[in-house]
Amino acid sequence: MMTTQPTESERKRAPSKRALATRDRVFDAAERVFALRGFDGATIRDIAAEAGEPVGTIHHHGGGKEVLFQRIVARRADALSDARLAMLERTKENLTLESVLEAFIRPFFALSAQDGRWRDYARLVAYVSVDDRWREVSARHFDPTAAIFIAEMRELMPGASPQQVAEGFVFSVSAMLALLTSADRIASLGGSVRSEADQVDRLIRFCAAGMAGTLSR
Repeated sequence: MMTTQPTESERKRAPSKRALATRDRVFDAAERVFALRGFDGATIRDIAAEAGEPVGTIHHHGGGKEVLFQRIVARRADALSDARLAMLERTKENLTLESVLEAFIRPFFALSAQDGRWRDYARLVAYVSVDDRWREVSARHFDPTAAIFIAEMRELMPGASPQQVAEGFVFSVSAMLALLTSADRIASLGGSVRSEADQVDRLIRFCAAGMAGTLSR
C-alpha cells in the first residue's frame, strides 16, 4: 500500500517539538507575569525576560499583548470546564445545592494541587471577571459552563428568582477565587492555618448556606 507523503505546505504548518516547547514556555511566562502584574502592568519585555526569550519570540507565538492575554485565558478554560462538568455528571442522581457548588468549586483546587500554575490562572480569571474589557472573553470561555450550573441551582431552588440565584453564584465564585489567590490572608487574620482540603469543605458549606439563607429571609 502506498503512503501519502505530507505536502510542503503541510510540513510548514506542522510546528516542531522545539517550537511547541518554546510556545509553552512563552505562555507559561505570560501567565505568570499577567498574574503578578495584571494586564495593564505587564509588558512584552517582562514576559520575554520571564521566558528567557527575545521579544520577537513573544510576538511570534503570542501576537500583541491583548491577543496573548486572551490566548492565556483560553488555554486552560476547556480543561477546567471539563473537570467541572464531569464532577457534576457524577453527582446527577443525588443533586443538592451543596453538591452542585462542590462540582463547580472543587475541581479548580484539585487542578491547582496537581500544578501550581493553576493559581496564576485563578488570578487571570479574577481579572477577567471584574474588568468589563474582557466581558466577551468571559462570555466565550466561562459563561456556557456557568449557565449549566446556574440552571441546576434554579431547579433546586424553585422559590428563588433568577437574580437571587445569579447573585449567589457570583458571590460563590468570588469567594472561590479569593481562597485560590489569597489563602495567606486567612492565616494573617486568623493566626492559624487549616489544611486546604478543610478550607475547601468549609467554603462549599459557606456558599451553600449563604444561598439558602438568602431565601429564608
